[in-house]
Amino acid sequence: MNPNPSILTFAEPSQLCLEIPIEKREVASRQSQNFSTPNACWNAYLNSLCASAVLPWLQEEFAPQAKVWRGLTAYTHFWEFVNGIAVTLDSVRFLLIPSESIDIDEMRVPQEWIDIPSWSADYYLAVQVEPDEGWVRVWGYATHQQLKTRGTYDASDRTYCLDAEDAIADISVLWVARQLGIEEATKAAMSPLPALSLAQADSLLARLGERAVIVPRLAVPFTLWGALLEHGGWRKQLYQKRLGRQEQWSAIEWLQRGVSQFAEQLGWERVNLQTAWQGARGEETTAPSSVLSRQLSIEGRAYELRAIPIGNLEERIWRFELRNTAVGGMIPNGFKLRLLTEDLQFFDNNEDVATGLVERLYVEVAIAPGEGLVWEVEPTPEDSDLEILRF
Repeated sequence: MNPNPSILTFAEPSQLCLEIPIEKREVASRQSQNFSTPNACWNAYLNSLCASAVLPWLQEEFAPQAKVWRGLTAYTHFWEFVNGIAVTLDSVRFLLIPSESIDIDEMRVPQEWIDIPSWSADYYLAVQVEPDEGWVRVWGYATHQQLKTRGTYDASDRTYCLDAEDAIADISVLWVARQLGIEEATKAAMSPLPALSLAQADSLLARLGERAVIVPRLAVPFTLWGALLEHGGWRKQLYQKRLGRQEQWSAIEWLQRGVSQFAEQLGWERVNLQTAWQGARGEETTAPSSVLSRQLSIEGRAYELRAIPIGNLEERIWRFELRNTAVGGMIPNGFKLRLLTEDLQFFDNNEDVATGLVERLYVEVAIAPGEGLVWEVEPTPEDSDLEILRF
């Protein structure tokens, strides 16, 4: 391991202490403003500081490909509700749990990062953050299985707690094991959360979207809360509601007035077209004046997802289309483009599958006023999260 000037010399031998660059502190301060409560703003600030110190160290010392799971932009609608930031190294997920507490006698992990199946990590790293002094200390780690089997559950704040003496203090143990190819069972068994109906989700969004509900994660049973939060589209809606913002995901408004700033940050844009295009049955028709476009990265290659209105907007017929953005690029065998209802239900003719190399995948659908649709692509694009496009 090469010497790293960001590692502070006053760290204990078995623990890792990293400096937070001054410029990163300024960025973290700016990024922590768009939240509904002071506590949420402070939570975002601590998490951003944590990521700005630990992620570069992981990339420089162990894995250049290490990255924030779902992308750092997505964490605005995570940190509004829960503490923690996930980092992936190949197929292994690490969950950084920052805290400014001086007392490090236990690790406390929010239940969401343990019991929401798609959120759970392999390893959980406890990180002490000192914002004023500008450093973080990784003082211990544990596996998902350890937290479930040796930790205790605190129902008062829905956290799993593990005594410091039961956590592994020397993080180098983890890296040595990985370098030697030593594999261990990291995950405890998990049960899927119950599916929410659209009526249930609407009721929860209306109730928990009110700022008067100070801590929404504790206001309803966890099974309901976890299922709502796991759905990326509903999580984004709840975040916007708590900030008092109008609907951010209206496809029709995007075409008429431009893509919302929130959706633009996640990759959507309005593209003006001038050329003819191929209709559903292969006939060439007049191109719509503009379409909605989102860039995707799948298995290291660039693709484009388009949402295209067919005819007048009043007819509410839309075509979703997936293409390879490379000149002459094709879509590989087995790729899928799928549309689902807002509550993730299938419907007739909602999927197109590549059988061999194809130029594009597409699905056309007639949509009722106000209806929401969720798109999915397989293999899953990088940093992908469920989105609800409203029509």
